[in-house]
Amino acid sequence: MPELPEVETIKQDLRKKIINKKIVEIEVLNKKTIHGNKQAFLRILKGNKIKSIERVGKLIIFELKDGNNFLFVHLKMTGQLVYKKGKKVVAGGHSEEWGKKPQIINELASFDKYARVIITFEDNAKLYFNDMRVFGYMKTGDKTARVEIIKGFGVEPFTKGFTLNNFANIFKNRKTSLKAILLNQKLIAGIGNIYADEICFRAGVRPDKKASNLSKQDLNKLYEAIKYIFKKAIENRGTTFNNYVDSDGNKGGFTKYLKVYGRGGEACKKCKKILKKIRLVGRGTVFCSYCQR
Repeated sequence: MPELPEVETIKQDLRKKIINKKIVEIEVLNKKTIHGNKQAFLRILKGNKIKSIERVGKLIIFELKDGNNFLFVHLKMTGQLVYKKGKKVVAGGHSEEWGKKPQIINELASFDKYARVIITFEDNAKLYFNDMRVFGYMKTGDKTARVEIIKGFGVEPFTKGFTLNNFANIFKNRKTSLKAILLNQKLIAGIGNIYADEICFRAGVRPDKKASNLSKQDLNKLYEAIKYIFKKAIENRGTTFNNYVDSDGNKGGFTKYLKVYGRGGEACKKCKKILKKIRLVGRGTVFCSYCQR
């Protein structure tokens, strides 16, 4: 699924397209996509406007103009947000078809079969929520719901709470692996499989190392690696793997900076030794046993 840099890119691009546009129609083509009461979902959205867009971890939050309600969107594994106005279509998320055609798409025929929700604006522009496997979701909620949802996320890079001290405290008295903690959204928000491997490599720490065995130096390096990797990834509009494209139909540019992810069995770019691939936390994990200790 898209991770923090990819979702941040989608958020930034959609801000340019749908802010202050009135919603005139909502089509729900698969009720599984809507979490909560469908009628309340429709009632809250119709006639409303998107006031602002924010992101928490991998969750996109659309603040509505009425001043009290929000639209929450999570792309999960195969979700996409697609904005269409006239003949021009721009998209962000995962898609088998788009992965082969990263350029701007001009027709809906190749992917509209996965449309689950379609939001139409007053200028006849449309925002599609497409989801092949129907794992993603959309739901509405008020300010209280927003607070409760955000409580479920751990500290996020680039926020005031992401200090070295707070980061180090996450690892105290935990017996699980480093990678398990990095992937746990309730502890640290926004890190997925791609960036977990890259963060561990940059820090020079094995992803299977037990949290309780991490030294102060390890934690310092990991903390700095997270900030560096995410900053670099966002600057390059994310990483394209499988089918990800951003909301302008462009592939992410961070792919060329990847050191280990997806390179198991190949030579380490730093020491030239063969990279190892293992299963960790149910995910394919690549690291260099020489450069990472």
